[in-house]
Amino acid sequence: MTKKWLVGGTALVLLAGAGVALWTGVLQGPDGKAAARSEATAGKSGKKDNKPDLPLEFLPREVVQPAWARMPSTVEFSGPLVAPQTSVLRAKAGGTLVSLAVAEGHRVQAGQVLGRIDMAETSSRVAERSANLAAARATLAQAERTHASNESLAAQQFISPIALDNSRAAVDTARAALNAAQAALVTTRVALRDATLLAPIAGIVAKRHALPGEKVAVEQPVLTIVDLVRLELAGSVGTHEVSRLSEGLPVQVQVEGVAQPVAGRIARIAPAAEPGTRSIGVAIELANPGQTLRAGQYALARALLADDRERLTLPATAVGTTAGQDHVWLIENGTLARRAVTLGRRDEPQGRVEVLQGVTPESQVLAARFDNLREGAKALVVANKSSAVTSAAATASTAVK
Repeated sequence: MTKKWLVGGTALVLLAGAGVALWTGVLQGPDGKAAARSEATAGKSGKKDNKPDLPLEFLPREVVQPAWARMPSTVEFSGPLVAPQTSVLRAKAGGTLVSLAVAEGHRVQAGQVLGRIDMAETSSRVAERSANLAAARATLAQAERTHASNESLAAQQFISPIALDNSRAAVDTARAALNAAQAALVTTRVALRDATLLAPIAGIVAKRHALPGEKVAVEQPVLTIVDLVRLELAGSVGTHEVSRLSEGLPVQVQVEGVAQPVAGRIARIAPAAEPGTRSIGVAIELANPGQTLRAGQYALARALLADDRERLTLPATAVGTTAGQDHVWLIENGTLARRAVTLGRRDEPQGRVEVLQGVTPESQVLAARFDNLREGAKALVVANKSSAVTSAAATASTAVK
């Protein structure tokens, strides 16, 4: 029995040894190196195949070169429209306003009768002074007849020279009284004529300050009349911009509520700045033949100033800003490069900016702003993007910042 156990144990030992040898051969491989360890090391490195980096492709329309161009500048200022031909009709005599034939919005002509003030007292005074004038005429006529008779008597030496002088003085006094009566009557008639309210200018009634039946005093406003044939924009500009403007300069005025801009010109520039705002008043003259514009409308004026030299410019969409620093992306020697730039004048209508530093006329600049760009990445300009090569549009989406 003991021999059988010994033989069985020996067989088990031999089988175990063979199994260990077999497992060791699997781990080592043909060249005796630990293949499993190599695979583990390769798994940690994460690279099973080395594919080359594919370049970004940009179409010709996505790349621009800086161009020399003139950049007209714009000076903008705003303000309300005013009517320089505005007249306030005032009562020239005190009394009761018995009639007023017009209201706001009515058109009137110069000299048109618009209303009347009741002046009964003035009418009675005209009658009184007319009677005084008639009495003065009768007195003068009597004095002249007396003086003529005295002259005949003085020629016959029936009266003294002193009596003749007295009669002559009486004639002069009567004539002076007549002149005074005439002047008083004219003054009273003028006051009576002022009871009729006449339009001083042609235009549109903008406001009624009094209504029929009210008592008005001398120089009290009754009506405001506005002539809309010619309007002005009352704006102001800063002291640093006024030197660029001049009288007669054409401007474009955008009036609120009006689709198309209106042509105008600078009519006047104030000689001094306002102490509080340091701004200088500018008046823009606007023709309004159809009288479609109204006083009080708000308007924005743009004065286009020509440029005296050419400047290196780029599309505004090519310039990005990060942390307050303007920059552009260039393609240099087949790679992307980010360059800080210094900007100058801007042309908002044309969408271009002046570049003072950072690029040259030969630079290839990305015309739009792309996200996820990496400096040093390979980049090409191609006629058609290849599907096998990474597309710039696929890896970098445009975004206006």
